Amino acid sequence: MVNAKIQRISYSDLEKNFQEVDAGLTNQEALEESNRCLYCFDAPCIQACPTGIDIPTFIKKIASGNLLGSAKTIMSANPIGASCARVCPTEELCEGACVLNHSTKPILIGRLQRYATDWAIKNEQALFQPGESNGKTVAVIGGGPAGLSAARELARLGYEVTIFEAAEKAGGLNTYGIVSFRLPQSISFWEVDQVQKLNVNIRTNTMVGRDVSAEYLTENYDYIIFATGMANVPSLNIEGENLDGVFDAIEFVKATKSNRLSKDFVGKRVAVIGAGNTAIDGATCSVRLGAENVKILYRRTAEEMSAYDFEYEFAKQDGVEFRWLTAPARIIGDENRKVTGIECIKMELGEPDQEGRRQPVPIDGSHHTIPVDAVIKAIGQTRHLELIESFGLDHNNGVVQVNKETMQTSNPKIFACGDVVFGKGKGDAMVVTAAQQGKDVAYSIHKQLAAIETV
Repeated sequence: MVNAKIQRISYSDLEKNFQEVDAGLTNQEALEESNRCLYCFDAPCIQACPTGIDIPTFIKKIASGNLLGSAKTIMSANPIGASCARVCPTEELCEGACVLNHSTKPILIGRLQRYATDWAIKNEQALFQPGESNGKTVAVIGGGPAGLSAARELARLGYEVTIFEAAEKAGGLNTYGIVSFRLPQSISFWEVDQVQKLNVNIRTNTMVGRDVSAEYLTENYDYIIFATGMANVPSLNIEGENLDGVFDAIEFVKATKSNRLSKDFVGKRVAVIGAGNTAIDGATCSVRLGAENVKILYRRTAEEMSAYDFEYEFAKQDGVEFRWLTAPARIIGDENRKVTGIECIKMELGEPDQEGRRQPVPIDGSHHTIPVDAVIKAIGQTRHLELIESFGLDHNNGVVQVNKETMQTSNPKIFACGDVVFGKGKGDAMVVTAAQQGKDVAYSIHKQLAAIETV
């Protein structure tokens, strides 16, 4: 746990605070843990993994010393398997399904997955080869987990793939959006490199709609994959939101991932609005930047928050406070327009909405002010409406509508996957789910091509 009370702090101290917190398994620990596995036939852990990794096989290969084979087993099923080894909610997925839960404790599947993929990274392994060219071209819009996964599979199937990525580096959420002390950028960069080695052309700093038009992609590629993810945090729509000291959580975490570490948070009081995984990341980053006190404010209760349980526990261990049933009403500033406090109102849960979530209702006379020096907004993300509409795609408030079997949009040559197809509060919008959807899109395109060629 970081000591947030320390007032004198150097940049080297900040860098240490953002180093990965889990050192990983030692060789002996990995060997002992892999030998605990029962190598179940029809293993429930495989069924619980969204990408269907053959978990007993990769674990058995660790036990036998075949780490290359283990890494290939993992990465063949999950093109971002090294990242997922660190960020997947394994206690809810594979480890939660382990048969040993009924007798002792589950196999540490996530940590064994990391052990094997870390070996591949350290030993600079190129795990796959591109397939024989079939002459077909695919444009992938977005180089995050879903886009990389789709591109990797298509390249192995012989397609000429180009990824158009607006950011300086590919990797999306894994590169910029998940805190470095849980997922270092080097892990995401290795996964990107694995895709590039399959002759995938990744055009970074290239925004579709600005640098490349929708018309150009439609006219010059046989297929297009929409894997744009989400955009920025929306407005709170309250007074004081433009004061100095109010941050977008996405940009805040991105800055720390890009090693832009500021000493401005040392000794400060921080309020984070929201209770999803990004809110947790914003809070724990604030602690590591030296904040004296960090509070998460959420208008519902712990039962309704969208953050994973392990993220919640991690934040509590870092000393983050949680104020449930608390909503911001106004951000207060001084004469220099610097944040000095946040006025909040207590809430109570009313009737469920159309999505089944009980709606928070303000309690009259419950306004109160919390002294803070910074506010971090983490209330979800907006969608790329203008881009979606430039392709003429059917959507529901920015949620691209797709055929669930084929992942095709209203334009049959355009497919979509990842966050762009998930509605608010719907679906399992996890990194590992995005990876599987990318694979599904690749196989759907290949199946369509095969059907055309047999006519």
